[in-house]
Amino acid sequence: MFMKTHRRPIRSLDDRFHEVMTAHVNSAAYKIKAPLKRMSEDFRRSRDKTKNVCIEEKCPVDDDGNEIMIKVEGLCKIYGKHPEEALRLLEKGADKKEVQERTSNNVGLYDVSLNVRKGEIFVIIGLSGSGKSTLERCMNRLIEPTSGRILIAGIDITSLNEEELRYVRQKSMSMVFQNFGLLPHRDVKSNVAYGLEIQGIPEKERLEKSQVSIDRVGLSGYEDSYPKDLSGGMKQRVGLARALATDPDILFMDEAFSALDPLIRNDMQEELQKIQSDLNKTIVFVTHDLDEALKLGDRIALMKDGRIVQMGTPEEILRNPADEYVSRFTKKVDRTKVFNAEAFMKKPRNVIHDTQGPRAAMKIMESTDRSNLLVVDRSNRLVGMVGSDDIMNAICSDKTLEDVIEREIPKVRRDTPMKEVIQIMVTTDFSIPVVDDDGILIGVVSPSATAEALNGGDL
Repeated sequence: MFMKTHRRPIRSLDDRFHEVMTAHVNSAAYKIKAPLKRMSEDFRRSRDKTKNVCIEEKCPVDDDGNEIMIKVEGLCKIYGKHPEEALRLLEKGADKKEVQERTSNNVGLYDVSLNVRKGEIFVIIGLSGSGKSTLERCMNRLIEPTSGRILIAGIDITSLNEEELRYVRQKSMSMVFQNFGLLPHRDVKSNVAYGLEIQGIPEKERLEKSQVSIDRVGLSGYEDSYPKDLSGGMKQRVGLARALATDPDILFMDEAFSALDPLIRNDMQEELQKIQSDLNKTIVFVTHDLDEALKLGDRIALMKDGRIVQMGTPEEILRNPADEYVSRFTKKVDRTKVFNAEAFMKKPRNVIHDTQGPRAAMKIMESTDRSNLLVVDRSNRLVGMVGSDDIMNAICSDKTLEDVIEREIPKVRRDTPMKEVIQIMVTTDFSIPVVDDDGILIGVVSPSATAEALNGGDL
């Protein structure tokens, strides 16, 4: 005779977990309610002030006046039983391999310092074992650092206890993982609303907020679907929607698109860029893919053996690699996808004003050995172009310069990707003019200079 057993339903366990988490959060909220309220008020006020304003010494700024959302100071992470011994060796100049051989400790991070500006996508990149994921997870203390400090909007989170840290994470941070991390027994809308549920948000309000996030990531119509019914790209969209639903100040993304097929991955990258243009979050994005880093990053930190070897904008890293490692790391990058027209343009020299005559134009052409000239007005606004044949025609038929100007010519902006500029170049035989928003001529991109730069010359 067998005894009948009763299994506790998954949903019941989920509800109990929710009750426990809510109790802990309420306790933590009581203890640090005032500091977080001040931090929240600082964030709101700072949106209406200039970047040069420092709010109650809790809103640090960098040398350029940009607000610092995350400040990392001297961060170290040593895996092993005697980290102090490993740190002593590192201070004496030992590298990661030597430390491991002499102490059996593994160097995750050593003496990492950086600032993540408010509203930027900060990308951490490196090969496997470089410390990129360790760095990101130390920033939100999913991994406890061995030493150093991490400040979030001026608050030292390394000094918070477990309950306080949990509350700060729920109010200010969200994370998107590579493996999606969805709850299989919950539909899309309930998965997206889960963080709000943990915060104790009433059901009606959290479902309304989750719907906004679902719409934002392009999953309208899938609210009642379950994870098993979704593709990999759709699951990642659910994860992104869940992270955005709590309206965090900081979004951590750890290899978030690495498991996706190339086409879906490209779609998600573009989706993230679109969302960022709308919401202006502070995003820390970890990847091993250099093309992805260059596409998404406002700034990039390139890591090796637990240290940052170079940090800067994509153009700064490609233009001036810090050492041979960075140079080799970036060697195979298609630079036309990264650089824009401004990086290649030169000062326009063969220019004539529209009030000058065709004979003056011919004189300039002869002295500069050019077959065409850009034409500008007295405000230096681009009018068009004239060629040598047109000039000769004007002189012979007693026409003015304005009569022979070709006004519909290709032109680009300073932020036009070089890939697009080169596509224009193949259909023309002249330098491409670069204009600002008011049509003022600010430079030209010549085919010869472009070819030289792409073949290894200076940019």
